Amino acid sequence: MMSNVMNALDISAAGMRVQGDRMRVTAENIANADTAANTPNADPYRRKTVTFKNVMDRQKGVDIVKVDKILEDKSDDFRLKYQPSHPGADENGYIRLPNINTLVESMDMREAQRSYEANLGMLGIARSMINRTIDIIKA
Repeated sequence: MMSNVMNALDISAAGMRVQGDRMRVTAENIANADTAANTPNADPYRRKTVTFKNVMDRQKGVDIVKVDKILEDKSDDFRLKYQPSHPGADENGYIRLPNINTLVESMDMREAQRSYEANLGMLGIARSMINRTIDIIKA
């Protein structure tokens, strides 16, 4: 039983790690949401996404989650904003802004936070089970 509880700890810790990476990438996206290119032909910051994969931990015999890739999102076009005084403005006075929707990023951050908290809760439950087992053994 103790090895099952320890495996649960490892699985939850892996989940917390990947959700922490996801929050970091999402925070980077939000921080760069209004970062325009500095020259007319340059691309601004491009939104990043995180993909996950299951990996078998052969030593413990359990699947854990890991970050597979951090990719640039090429699905959306850059936003245009009229700002002719900006050094990155094109001949029509428009600057290109990142393909980031802060509402989507905020929702993604919230989802990552909830997943992180769920894994943290599982760590608490496993820890409680270990403590109860130790108390039973002591008695």
